[in-house]
Amino acid sequence: MDTLLQPDKGLLIWTVVSFLVLVGLLRVFAWGPLLAAVDAREARLREERERAEAARREAESIRGELSARLAGAEGEMREIIAKAGREAEAIRTSAHRTSEEDAKRLMAKARRELEEEKQRLMGELRREVSSLSVLAAERLLRRSVDPGVQKDVLERFFREAEPR
Repeated sequence: MDTLLQPDKGLLIWTVVSFLVLVGLLRVFAWGPLLAAVDAREARLREERERAEAARREAESIRGELSARLAGAEGEMREIIAKAGREAEAIRTSAHRTSEEDAKRLMAKARRELEEEKQRLMGELRREVSSLSVLAAERLLRRSVDPGVQKDVLERFFREAEPR
């Protein structure tokens, strides 16, 4: 057991030399490619992060543009709705005005027709009254009146009976 606690100097030198050769070989064949791979991976991650940042900035820009467009579209929508409301009110007013004019025109036409019918009926009534009057006068006189005389009497009666 003593030999374990007291190492041999030659063995110690060969162990250190073997270790240094192993470190050199690992440095040349393992650490170099390993560090190059780590550096390449780090560069790829940096590029991906930069691309992600650029994509985020572009997305923010697009979002801002879309928000502006949406606000513009909302404004246009409100304007279109207001315009449609104004047009509907104008159409309603026009339809109301047209219906009032039609009603007035129909009322005037009905009044004219009533007046014409009244005049016609009054004329018929006058003729009937005069005819009855002549007939009554004939019976009273017991004689027939000549049609020419009857016509003269009727015309004079109408002239005198006309409202002044």
